[in-house]
Amino acid sequence: MLVNLVEILKLAEEKKCAVGAFNTPTLECMNAVIGAAEKLGVPVIISHAQLHEETAPLDMIGPVMVLEAERASVPVCVHLDHCESLDYMARALEIGFTGVMYDGSTLPYAENLENTKKAVAMAKKYNCGVEAELGAMPSREGGGENASGPVYTDPDEAEEFCRETGIDALAPSFGTAHGIYKSKPVLDLDRVRVISEKTGLPLVMHGGSGVSHEDYRTGIANGLRKINYYSYMGKAGTQAVKELLEKEDVTFFHDLAFAAKNAMEEDAERAMRVFAGM
Repeated sequence: MLVNLVEILKLAEEKKCAVGAFNTPTLECMNAVIGAAEKLGVPVIISHAQLHEETAPLDMIGPVMVLEAERASVPVCVHLDHCESLDYMARALEIGFTGVMYDGSTLPYAENLENTKKAVAMAKKYNCGVEAELGAMPSREGGGENASGPVYTDPDEAEEFCRETGIDALAPSFGTAHGIYKSKPVLDLDRVRVISEKTGLPLVMHGGSGVSHEDYRTGIANGLRKINYYSYMGKAGTQAVKELLEKEDVTFFHDLAFAAKNAMEEDAERAMRVFAGM
């Protein structure tokens, strides 16, 4: 069942939980995520990040994502993650994406504000929800380091930004990072609560892999309604392939693909249970 970002975040708000957003650059990832969501009966977001364009072109993977969402037995939002180009966003909207995240977090505030306004105007024509980012994480999507380090989101600036742009969800910076954590992250979850109170919008955690269950629960109680999760799921798939190759003389690639898919589904299910408060 294909739904838009606003609808799926409304479901999370009604239940005071968070919906998981999982990058799905391959069919195995897509099947793992939707399979886990259907098993638990929870809504889910499948995402395509612009940085995956070289290995999973939008024009190829996008229509498959929309089709899989339409066929699912649970609400599924098809989301464009970390889009830094409005032209790229326009392509996703034409394909049928129901959520988009414009990422102008590395730009000066005024430029991020103006570009986000444009993104909102574009998306409204397609009944598509818009997420934006304010502040900067210590690593970029894909795990690359951000030389400037973390820039925590100012709650007053967030209030102004949300009011001026008309976005539907905000991804603030409060101590998370993309990729695999080298040490336990120290999160400013009080900042999340204040930003939630000031903006009145659903908030998004980026860099959700590797966060403790306790921090997930506190963050959700403080206003997080969407949690991005991929790195540890992808790592689970890789580990399953390694273990299968160590045990057996594998002849066919699809055996490796199935092993990865099953492991990723189990990992995604564990994450979804926490996000949904199960």
